[in-house]
This record gives sequence, C-alpha cells and structure tokens, in this order.
Amino acid sequence: MKTIILILLIVPFHTFSQYEYAPNEEFPYGRPNPNAPQQITDFDQLIGSCNCTSTTRNQDNSWTEPENMIWTWKYIMNGMAVQDETLKSDGSHSGSIRQFIGDSSRWYVHYYSSKTRSTKLPTWEGNKKENGNIVLYRDQAAPNGTEGFFRLTFYDINKSGYKWIGEWVDRTETVVFPTWKIDCKREK
Repeated sequence: MKTIILILLIVPFHTFSQYEYAPNEEFPYGRPNPNAPQQITDFDQLIGSCNCTSTTRNQDNSWTEPENMIWTWKYIMNGMAVQDETLKSDGSHSGSIRQFIGDSSRWYVHYYSSKTRSTKLPTWEGNKKENGNIVLYRDQAAPNGTEGFFRLTFYDINKSGYKWIGEWVDRTETVVFPTWKIDCKREK
C-alpha cells in the first residue's frame, strides 16, 4: 500500500516537471526551455497574441483591402520550439512550427495553411539579425523564371507589436518585390 501511495505522489510531479515549459494555466504561451539553444528567445517579443491586418498583392499589382486576423505565438515541445497560428476573418487559418538547429546555426520554419494544403510543408531558413529583424528565406523563382528567394522579414519588433513583410528578391537581393504585408498590435 505504501508503495502505491508513493508512486501516486511521484508520478504527477514527474509528469509536470517533464513538461514544465509547455503552455499551462500559469504560462498560457509556455516558456523557453533553458536547455534549448539560446536562440529560442529570438521570437520572445512575438510570444502571445496580436490583432493584425494583412494585405496582399492583386494580379494588377495593387494591394487588397486589409484583412483582420489574430496571430498567436507560443513555445511548444516543452519550450524547445516555437509555434504560431493565424486566425483570419475570412475563416482561413495558417501557422508555422519553428525549430532552431544548432548544427546549422539557423531557424527552420515549416509553414501550413488551410487555404493551400500540401503533402510537403514549405520550409524557410534564416536567423535573427544584429538589427533585431528576423529574416527567413526559401528558394523561389520569379514568374519569369529568374532565380531568387521568397524572403520573410519580421521588423519593428517591440512590446506593442511588430510588422512582417513577404517579398520576392533576386539572388543578390537588389531586386525586391513585396507581395504580402502584416501589421500587428499587441492585445492589452
């Protein structure tokens, strides 16, 4: 009997400590695990929820009317990775799972969407820059076949929110064509 009571007392504590950095009642967005690479905190100021507006390019190169969305970020995998999710006013959803791989010294971001379902998730790679921007790249040719990247940049990151831009750039990054912009304000 004493053994059973002892096991019951140990198991819940062990289970909690095993996931102490995952989202929970006290920390709804989780926490960075101290055993993760130090870059786990690169997205720290984005953790939480923001009200955002998203605009994309039309075929005629004009911009769409801003669409409202909520962008929520949290630490996952017991604080070893970061996940974000968008909930858009048109009913669509998207998100990413972000892992920093120390061997390559870069973030790998796997994107998914309810609008553009895929059997293979597209992946961006990149890092946080000295200026505080987070810049990620994915190989993508322009419609005319010119080799380049689709570049994602988080910038103007501060306590009250952040901005994001998606741009096609050539290999030298001298030709830049923005196609998607998001402006986010932190919920109070």
